[in-house]
Amino acid sequence: MAIKQLTEQQIRTWTLEQKDRWWLQNVWQGDMPQLTVRSALTGMMLGGILSMTNVYVGAKTGWTLGVGITSVILAFALFKIMAQLGLANEFSILENNCMQSIATAAGYMTSPMISSLAAYMLVTNQVLPMGETMAWIICIAVLGVLFAFPLKKRFINDEQNPFPEGRAAGIVMDALHTGDVKEGLLKAKILGITGVSSALIKVFGSHPIMGKLKLTALAIPEYMDDWIYRMHTLRIGGVDLRELTVRLDTDVVMMAAGGLMGIRTGVSLLVGAVLNYMILSPWMIGLGDIHGTITGGVVHYGFRNITLWSLWGGVAMMTTASLIAFFAKPQILLTAFSGLFNRKGAATPADVLKDIELPMKVFVLGIPLVGAMVVILAHSFFGVAWWEGVLAIPLISVFALIAVNSTALTSITPIGAVGKLTQLTYGVISPGNIRTNLMTAGITGEVASNASNLLMDIKPGYMLGAKPRQQAIGHVLGILAGAVASVPVFYLVFLHHGPQQLITEQYPMPAATVWKGVAELLTAGLSQLAISARWAALGGAVAGLLLEILRLATKGRFWLSGVGIGLAFVIPFNTCLSMFLGSFFFWLAARKWKSPGQTGNRIFVQNLESICAGLIAGGALMGILVILIENFIL
Repeated sequence: MAIKQLTEQQIRTWTLEQKDRWWLQNVWQGDMPQLTVRSALTGMMLGGILSMTNVYVGAKTGWTLGVGITSVILAFALFKIMAQLGLANEFSILENNCMQSIATAAGYMTSPMISSLAAYMLVTNQVLPMGETMAWIICIAVLGVLFAFPLKKRFINDEQNPFPEGRAAGIVMDALHTGDVKEGLLKAKILGITGVSSALIKVFGSHPIMGKLKLTALAIPEYMDDWIYRMHTLRIGGVDLRELTVRLDTDVVMMAAGGLMGIRTGVSLLVGAVLNYMILSPWMIGLGDIHGTITGGVVHYGFRNITLWSLWGGVAMMTTASLIAFFAKPQILLTAFSGLFNRKGAATPADVLKDIELPMKVFVLGIPLVGAMVVILAHSFFGVAWWEGVLAIPLISVFALIAVNSTALTSITPIGAVGKLTQLTYGVISPGNIRTNLMTAGITGEVASNASNLLMDIKPGYMLGAKPRQQAIGHVLGILAGAVASVPVFYLVFLHHGPQQLITEQYPMPAATVWKGVAELLTAGLSQLAISARWAALGGAVAGLLLEILRLATKGRFWLSGVGIGLAFVIPFNTCLSMFLGSFFFWLAARKWKSPGQTGNRIFVQNLESICAGLIAGGALMGILVILIENFIL
């Protein structure tokens, strides 16, 4: 069936209470089974397996793959087959939704190991005991869950933000579980066709696989501009565009993500990417403020070197834009807390979901308790001073806003950027202490990441009428499963020769390299940070402030987003371009096929989510399989 949703005008003009009442009357599915034993076990099993693949992907790229859609399709297929064999009943749609919360939480547990913890072991040249690593990542992940729920009312209930990857998971589940309805069948067909197409593109894009099949001539190039460079090298300010990441790639998954996030965010990303990579970066390279890496007598710049300069302006812009947006609607946070101070059973008129949402008492009591545990572990494991650990806890509130705002619009959580902002803070208050610099950033970055991931998980539940408190419990189960599965694999594969062999040519650990580099820079003193980077931070802060004020003054009609532009400063140009192209294609389709009776409107407008979800699901599934084949079979 078609997922019910509010119109853009209703989102802009209705109060939070009106939106909550509408959801309760039109979407909520009551006591349909959700967090069952089989959904929990399935989510923990799939999440544990997928978390192990993310250890490998993170070591190669510095990124971790979202596994929500992948787990949804795998679980649906598993129980469909078991039902046909008479071994089990089919999964309910909300069981599958709860399962994906568990699996997604498990999949993201690898993030600290390929970033802050890996950087810490490189700096200290010591391998942390496995038990300490497991206890640490579990505690900071649970703290992220606790920080997420006060933000849910604003980002999901009130602003109805897309959370593109989460929305795609909701569309996939709706198409799979309601395929007996005519419209559901069309969505399922579109989902299947686009999923297979995306999967084939991944296969044809793997040169090792195509070579093994003797089909190299049919291989899809990673970048579409290779043929140009055979004839002429394109430059800006004397710098090769490829060194600036100014390229057009063939990543249909990121194009689909752009389709889900919409044209306004897509345009903001493109504007930020052009400003950063085509104007500021060549300028700073010319001034010598962005340094290259010399390999074989040739100077290479690339994303890692550029982002060491550009992240300061981008993070500052995201910070001020996020804070202005948050404080523009303080009543939402006040509503979330209001139930704590009322008489028993006396909910405020606006708190119509009091018995469905996670009780705010859990948040109020949980953050101090789990936060204290994190401070104790930071002191015991990493030597972080008590007062410095305590200071990191309130900083999470600010940085979680930045991370969630970005995830809500684009599905990209800027963990690295948030961590670098903390590293800058502690570079001022605790100069020269590289351990504190790394691990306090690990606290804020990873907690903010887990808060963002939980809201991403809850988005499809909100679309389908699930109980958010059950998804929160499931998320914690996933945290445990991911830690138990991925930590031993990380130690076995990457640390069996000690930290000195952690970074190799085959496994470059790019995220850990950047974290280590920033820590070494800042602990040497802020005087080492280029003057231009300081001015960029100031300019970014002012720009974020002005852009968000304009957006609020025009009630969301102003196209450019400070968060979107700022985010483009911390992700590659080719990724920004892919997302813009995806958003532009579907915007153009909506303008060309305006009538609901047109075939183009029915396919590309009414089923935008199904197309994008299929492309993301097929690409994600096959992407994991291709990695395994390339590295363990060929």
